[in-house]
Amino acid sequence: MEAEWTEADLALLEELKRAEALLPEDAPRALLSIRLSVLTDETTSPVRQELDLRILARERGCRVIGVASDLNVSATKVPPWKRKELGDWLNNRSPEFDEILFWKLDRFVRRLSDLSTMIEWSLKRGKNLVSKNDSLDLTTTAGKIMVTIIGGIAEIEAANTSTRVTSLWDYAKTQENWIIGKPAYGYVTSEDGTGKVVLAIDPEAHKALHWARRMALRGRSAMFMVRCLKRSGLMSQGLTVATLVRRLRNPALLGYRVEEDKNGGQRRSKPVLGRDGRPIMVAPPIFSEEEFASLGAALDKRMKKQPPRRVGGLTQFLGVLLCADCKTNMTVHITDNVFGTYHYLRCRNCKSGGRGAPNPQSIYERLVEDVLKVLGDFPVEVRQYAEGAEVRREIKRLQDSIALYMKELEPGGRYTKTRFTKEQAETTLDKLIGELEAIDPETAKDRWVNVHGGKTFREHWQEGGMEAMATDLYRVGIRCEVTRTKVPKVRAPKVHLRLLIPKDVRERLVIREDDFAQAL
Repeated sequence: MEAEWTEADLALLEELKRAEALLPEDAPRALLSIRLSVLTDETTSPVRQELDLRILARERGCRVIGVASDLNVSATKVPPWKRKELGDWLNNRSPEFDEILFWKLDRFVRRLSDLSTMIEWSLKRGKNLVSKNDSLDLTTTAGKIMVTIIGGIAEIEAANTSTRVTSLWDYAKTQENWIIGKPAYGYVTSEDGTGKVVLAIDPEAHKALHWARRMALRGRSAMFMVRCLKRSGLMSQGLTVATLVRRLRNPALLGYRVEEDKNGGQRRSKPVLGRDGRPIMVAPPIFSEEEFASLGAALDKRMKKQPPRRVGGLTQFLGVLLCADCKTNMTVHITDNVFGTYHYLRCRNCKSGGRGAPNPQSIYERLVEDVLKVLGDFPVEVRQYAEGAEVRREIKRLQDSIALYMKELEPGGRYTKTRFTKEQAETTLDKLIGELEAIDPETAKDRWVNVHGGKTFREHWQEGGMEAMATDLYRVGIRCEVTRTKVPKVRAPKVHLRLLIPKDVRERLVIREDDFAQAL
């Protein structure tokens, strides 16, 4: 979707810009927000929206400092802070504007909770929201009343929605009828003779699951099954061994209603028990109990005894450690043989994993040591929003006072009547001028400031461990290339680490708090 400007539109745009150039330096700064889902004959074009908003800005005495144009974007699905252009202004460039102007409320938001979030953010940041075709202006009495009403309704709606959803799921779990949710693999939703939603067996999935069971009973590996199922088209090309095993072990294949079993650190499902203590049946079974039990025993026989699942996955510094040759992520692989269990760091594209690097823990420790040498003494800084309104008020007070004293010190002024009053006034005037000169002009602007958190990154990472360091390194774009070199007559390769640090790493390390993290 592209905005088409006619000659008349461009002429009006130039006229509006000439009028804007005459505004004083301290004129309010306006950001224009333009949004459109689909351009049709009935919609207001992006060009019309922008021109109307520029006219509104002229009427309000505002200088347009930017246009956030998000086209082909649904306001229902994408809130303002997640849109490509408007989101960048809200999250990173908020000191640059004072007001957000939009053509109509539904061009800005379509969900009450999103509007409530934007109003709360605007009040916190000292911004104003103005709609051309709706009575929304946070500086007016009507606007303030509207804010109170919207905020109250949004809180009630959020609480009611949460209660309804929780209650519905709790109720649905106890019913034999299928009410809500996505069916487990092997089933699809259908309707019975009365029009009620029921679960039915998916023929393709039934065929794939029974074939996989036969292969498991023959001792074939899950990797072999995945290759065959993907090649046959019975399961999707994104199928993994873990997904296949999880599907085969799901008790939903017995026709039971299931829920996630959060104990044990693995993604497993368990049957939901009814009031009689027996599993609740919601569908015809794909496997009999004997078939399901024999399938589980066959999978157990081939299952490798893996250590307990570590939070965040087996590989540490995932996305930070890269193969120097193929540039793919280094991941931990476990090999079992008669001599024991071995852990290796391997890549994805090099032959044989690029000669796996043994002892991943030692590589982690070397990486930590290298990072601490370079970045350990950097201070932990948090980006905070600093408003200049109070400083601007102080500057105006001083300027008004200085103007008053200068006027009264002119011939005939009240401070020139006696020598004493003149000296006192001159002393006070010098003091006011000194206070005005001492104010840094930058502090009068709305701006981002980096505030020292009181600790270094060495201390921060000592408290948070490798997980905290890995998160920060990945966030700021620091990478470490791993080179493995074959050593004659030695099985394990020589490992060399090369730390890649962006030039602006100091600025990237600044922690940027998300104003919209708690938004619904």
